[in-house]
Amino acid sequence: MSALLFLALVAAGGIGAGILGALTGEGGGILLVPVLVLLLHVNLHNAAGASIIAVTMTSTAATVAFLRQGYTNIRVAMFLQLTSIAGGIVGALLAAFVPVQALMIVFGVALLYSAYLSFRRKEEAEVDRPSDPLAIRLGMESSYPTVDGWKLYTVQRVMPGSLLMGVAGIFSGLLGIGAGAANVLVMDQVMKLPYKVSTTTSNFMVGITAAASVGIYFRHGYIDPFLTMAAVIGIFAGALVGARLLMIVRAKLLRLLFSSLVLIMALEMIYKGALSAQPGG
Repeated sequence: MSALLFLALVAAGGIGAGILGALTGEGGGILLVPVLVLLLHVNLHNAAGASIIAVTMTSTAATVAFLRQGYTNIRVAMFLQLTSIAGGIVGALLAAFVPVQALMIVFGVALLYSAYLSFRRKEEAEVDRPSDPLAIRLGMESSYPTVDGWKLYTVQRVMPGSLLMGVAGIFSGLLGIGAGAANVLVMDQVMKLPYKVSTTTSNFMVGITAAASVGIYFRHGYIDPFLTMAAVIGIFAGALVGARLLMIVRAKLLRLLFSSLVLIMALEMIYKGALSAQPGG
């Protein structure tokens, strides 16, 4: 395979990852890394390095578009980011001391159930619920665009959501998984934000988390300039497309897409946890 064709394929994979990341709030790394490693046979460390920078670009591109459109809730994102980052640091510190096999299975099962609840949720039945008093004090209430015009929404259970983000951050640090799925599930299921607000706000949060890891990958020499450039170009373009698609795609279809991704992630975690728990695993 010529170098030019290889870089074109990387960019094409980045476009698909960028669209998916913008629509689901996952950032795109969940698709880009498997494409690079399994289809294009890139070294895992280099794939992760390219992905971490590309995800930062996805978040930047998508967040600019989503802020302009009126979806992203910055106040919610920054509040939840505090406990998410703290939990991630704690999880990373505990990773060397805690056996993770059982945790992978437990977290995988929790993801399965949460994805099911997310798909079943009916936002229309919750429009009259009052906001959490803390959400009112912090100015978290807002509105977002719909086909029928701008729609106000409330924010529920701020502190439980924040605590769960901390727990999700610990699992993320322990198991080495992205927090995008946890971001969306907490905002959607616990805080009862509209689904499109949850995914766009998660996109913003994922970018901050990814940016914090870039220096580590540079220090270890995992950043291949040409691979990363192609991935960034593709994922940036894909994120812009995904941001436009979000305006017209129905929330139910987005929930189905997100639930499918979480299903795959959860089954993979359960499988790896069960496999590594076996003698000789």
